[in-house]
Amino acid sequence: MSGQEQGTLLRVLLWVMGVAMVAIGFYHLVGGLASVPGTGELTGVGRATEDSRERFYNAIFIGYALAWIWVAREATIPLTAVNWLAGIFLVGGIGRLLSILTAGWPHWFPNPLSALELVLPPIFFWLTGRERRRRGDVTSAQPPGSTGT
Repeated sequence: MSGQEQGTLLRVLLWVMGVAMVAIGFYHLVGGLASVPGTGELTGVGRATEDSRERFYNAIFIGYALAWIWVAREATIPLTAVNWLAGIFLVGGIGRLLSILTAGWPHWFPNPLSALELVLPPIFFWLTGRERRRRGDVTSAQPPGSTGT
């Protein structure tokens, strides 16, 4: 795969992530707890509290999704921003694993989402690393304060 093709793949994946997440966020923001599989047994104040949290978190999720779209729209993709966004996505997947360990297996639907959250970030890290090398930008791949030696 050529450098140009990798850059195109990165941009397409950024757009797909952003648009899909905006759609998911709005679906949950509007649908509230009714949009979450496996939550039908909640009742009363517990249901209202969870519904409130679901709608709030999805407003935040829409903002996160818009950040993916922002990086996709930039003439030169800001690779550090992509890595931060992918890292946050990875932490979300790790959070789901922690939930499995502490609370047990959820409804089946979040399990494929967990797989995406654990598999996609390394792909983004790889693509941004390749793009840094293609740009000849090896210093920004170093941790802050590092001399690169």
